[in-house]
Amino acid sequence: MIADLKPYAAYRTAEGEWLGEIPSHWTVRRMKYVVQENDLRSTTGNEQLLRVSQFTGVTQRLRADGQEEQDTRAASLVGYKRVEPDELVINIMLAWNGSMGVSRYPGIASPAYCVYRFKPDAQPWYFHHLLRSPSYKARIKAMSTGVVESRLRLYSDDLFRIEALLPPPEEQAAIVRFLDWANARLEGTIRAKRRVIALLTEQKQAIIHRAVTRGLDPAVPLKPSGIAWLGDIPAHWEVRRLKFATERIVDCLHATPNYSESGAHPAIRTADISPGIVHLTKARKISAADYALWTARMEPKNGDILYSREGERFGIAAVVPDGVRLCISQRMMVFRVAAGFCPYFLMWLLNSKPTYGQALQDVMGSTAPHVNISTIKNYFLAMPDKQEQEAIVKHVELETSVIDTPICRLNREIDLLREYRNRLVADVVTGKLDVRAAAAALPQDELPSAIEPDALDADDDLDALDESESDDE
Repeated sequence: MIADLKPYAAYRTAEGEWLGEIPSHWTVRRMKYVVQENDLRSTTGNEQLLRVSQFTGVTQRLRADGQEEQDTRAASLVGYKRVEPDELVINIMLAWNGSMGVSRYPGIASPAYCVYRFKPDAQPWYFHHLLRSPSYKARIKAMSTGVVESRLRLYSDDLFRIEALLPPPEEQAAIVRFLDWANARLEGTIRAKRRVIALLTEQKQAIIHRAVTRGLDPAVPLKPSGIAWLGDIPAHWEVRRLKFATERIVDCLHATPNYSESGAHPAIRTADISPGIVHLTKARKISAADYALWTARMEPKNGDILYSREGERFGIAAVVPDGVRLCISQRMMVFRVAAGFCPYFLMWLLNSKPTYGQALQDVMGSTAPHVNISTIKNYFLAMPDKQEQEAIVKHVELETSVIDTPICRLNREIDLLREYRNRLVADVVTGKLDVRAAAAALPQDELPSAIEPDALDADDDLDALDESESDDE
């Protein structure tokens, strides 16, 4: 059905050069004629707290374990902005990167956000897709107020000046109907691939865990470690504290870098690492001047270990790759490994269950967890000599390489599906493809009432929350 979509029969040049050609029967209005601001405030602070991000739109902010306790550092939620279903919520500090969306839920949002109610001839979910499309994100960025990218703000007057594409109401509904169906089909495929990735990752972690906690000899004699989290360890291994296996342990600056699209140096966030991997392609960049500031205490180099100490993704370690000059952003630390220790072995130990168990004993805060630096420095680690560490690392690399290949392939397929989905949505909401007939042909039982973000989007969203908390609370 998607492959059969065609352009509209007739187009015209839209008012405002940036919109280009649009279907001839569509109109263009300023956003001030499409939405009106809603500034109602909570008097109790007991409503469900909502979050907004470029990845998942508006979602409920719950604890990491999914319970209903509010995920926030704010002392009180009185005065937070009230949100009703089908209202538009915009994070004005991050609107330029698409941090906005229509809410499915009643609740409250940060006082630093703006909330808007749609007028009768505007279908909220059509505008949810339209305003988050690439052409509109670019327009929003151009219309925002501020000198540098990281300080841009989209105030209501800025939003109201933006031109809005407005198909007839019944056509807006058809577009939403079709996109709900298409998104559900694509989400189902993405979720299936991620389930396979989860199974492969579990297999990989089991191989690594066995090697770094027991070594390569299955018949090795064991001895009690004396540490509850470590249990029995090979008899010839020694228990050391992390601080004695490192030359330096450096925490991040407690501020948000000035990210820049033209920057040359990756600033690694918690979302930019997974166990053993630094995701350089998704990392945001900073300028050379800011890089000098953020590496004043220590410039990370190949063989150093990056470690997340705070947020939903705490307790993850990865070695700095060769040939890149990066720095650590908020909630990150960097360890310089001492001579006599293998960085990759130490990195896998930091990712192991025994070490994570030690971190859990010291986690502060149930909604925004973080581990004290004093605890991290004193992690207990069971380790053999360097020669055996290196032999274990070679074994792990050999055994897991056959698992990494399908994981990489599946992740690439997911990336392509997400790119295709984004392109399809953009083409439909801006009138490049006509979906009226396709939407009318859809059976009612194939239309989902709500589409939840896929797992990869949800992971990205955690980092978006990390970055905005200091501003919106």
